[in-house]
Amino acid sequence: MTNLVSTSQLNELLARGAAVSLIATYWGPHKDAGFTRFASEHIPTSVYCDPAAALSGVPDFHVGRNPLPDPTRLRDWIHNWGVDEDSDVVVYDEGRGLLAARTWWTLRWAGLTNVRILDGGLAKWLSEDRVHIAGPGTLPGTSRFEPAAGAMPVLTLEEVRDFDGLLIDAREADRWAGRRELLDVRAGHIPGAVNVPVRSLLNANNTFRSPGELREIFAAAGVTGPEDAKRTCVYSGSGNHSAQLLAGMELAGLPGAAHYIGGWSQWSYHDLPIASSL
Repeated sequence: MTNLVSTSQLNELLARGAAVSLIATYWGPHKDAGFTRFASEHIPTSVYCDPAAALSGVPDFHVGRNPLPDPTRLRDWIHNWGVDEDSDVVVYDEGRGLLAARTWWTLRWAGLTNVRILDGGLAKWLSEDRVHIAGPGTLPGTSRFEPAAGAMPVLTLEEVRDFDGLLIDAREADRWAGRRELLDVRAGHIPGAVNVPVRSLLNANNTFRSPGELREIFAAAGVTGPEDAKRTCVYSGSGNHSAQLLAGMELAGLPGAAHYIGGWSQWSYHDLPIASSL
């Protein structure tokens, strides 16, 4: 089963009253800004996900800007969403897909298997004049799901230092090359990492390219099949762009790559070697 659902497919599911657990992840620059956006406009039946509270631990230079979440805190969010092992979960964000991908990956890491991303997110949904509403969202549900943290492969900083497989940097080319860095303490990339900017996987409307096109992109980077994927580790600045790239790999039939969540925000802080193409 694909890890995406189209806007037309979701619309059909909702129109016939299918049991879909719809999770909207909105971010804002200050406390409650994400929820304010959600309350002003979302797809009917949605529940709200605060990415800073649900999908990430406490940021710190030693662990990165968006470290793995505390499983207990994530469990509480999942319980409030009413999501169980057999739930049909669809996640979306306002349109870029980064937060939806982070939600998708985090829930998969926690042990949920039936999780899909709304391709194009809210922006595509609204561009098609589909129904949207305001308000606090669907009332909290109930669940007894217990996260099995680690269901998706993860590498630590120490493991990346000793990693001898293919390392993919999902950031934009200028950041990988060391020409531009506005977020982290040093510019460049982890030595040996190849660059596959996650933007290269997307169409102009932030939907994913076709599986065939994605396979060509990953083959050019050295991932020609599932066995290559299992010997690959993906990172970005702090786990969001890399989550979207991992979603693209799975869509292309290349699942199993590891995720270095700490990413460049963690690596660049420590006294570790860096590379650039300047």
